[in-house]
Amino acid sequence: MVIAVDAAGGDYAPHEIVKGALKAAQDFKVEIALVGRKDILTVLASRYLNKLGITIVDASQVIGFDESPIEAVQGKPESTIVVGTNMVRDGSASAFVSAGSTGAVFYAALVGLGKIEGIDRPAIGTIININTTPTLLIDSGANVECRPGHLVQFAQIGSIYAREVFGMSTPRVGLLNVGEEEGKGNRLAKETYQLLKETKLNFIGNVEGHEVSKGTVDVIVTDGFTGNIVLKTLEGLGDTFLKLRHLGQTLSKAYHLRGRELLVEGGLGSLANRMDYRQYGGASLLGINGNIIIAHGRSRATAIKNAIGLAKRAADQNVWQKIKEEKYEPTSGDN
Repeated sequence: MVIAVDAAGGDYAPHEIVKGALKAAQDFKVEIALVGRKDILTVLASRYLNKLGITIVDASQVIGFDESPIEAVQGKPESTIVVGTNMVRDGSASAFVSAGSTGAVFYAALVGLGKIEGIDRPAIGTIININTTPTLLIDSGANVECRPGHLVQFAQIGSIYAREVFGMSTPRVGLLNVGEEEGKGNRLAKETYQLLKETKLNFIGNVEGHEVSKGTVDVIVTDGFTGNIVLKTLEGLGDTFLKLRHLGQTLSKAYHLRGRELLVEGGLGSLANRMDYRQYGGASLLGINGNIIIAHGRSRATAIKNAIGLAKRAADQNVWQKIKEEKYEPTSGDN
């Protein structure tokens, strides 16, 4: 198994990307292809090429976060994102991990790998691990405007992912809404609810925002606009908790407050760790013909290592092939 890694994507590339990839190669025993400028990557990783099974794939171009995803993918065929995606297409990599432009990764995968037959819109599935068991939030940013049929497909895709990656036989599916009652919500929520009731999924009904962290549901379904707001809110809270933990540790040591130090580490510290995006590494782009992991743009070595671990799990379980085997009801209207 080879995991291709975009060594030029993200705020801290290439140094942190390479560090994370090297750590992943050690911890997960997986071969990694670093995609980027060969001259730079050779300097950074030359000592480990033979020891850890690290290879370098030359890609001379980089797509910036401020570029138009469509124009950049079309105009930069030698970019790390395009080259890495094509490695999955050609079978030289089992998965591709990038902390670069989400829009560019999405479009490159859509063009280079194509949608799985029957799926109208690929979606981003993000693992939320605040509780003792993980929860998948889908869609967390790929599709701003959706129809009910799209959300039903997201529920199907998310259930397969939870089953294969989390090991859940019958994942509980919940529809994110403003209330638990069946008649709550806007038109999209109401119509989606009725459609989900008719599926064979383990649909448990509406879930409110406060239930995201309780572990009462395994797959939370929503449109990409709402999902992305939920995700960014949780990331912001996680950053705040990490800062508070750091402050608490500093004060505890300065004033020898042992009790508070235990509270910081055992309570706030534990919560901060679970809400830290670096612990799950990345999100899976689901519904396309291949394993693509989108890492956070601010990813450092730990996040990259965990994103590669997530990619390995997806490849080990043949997630996209399992999604491909499912039958999907066509959605009405335009895609």
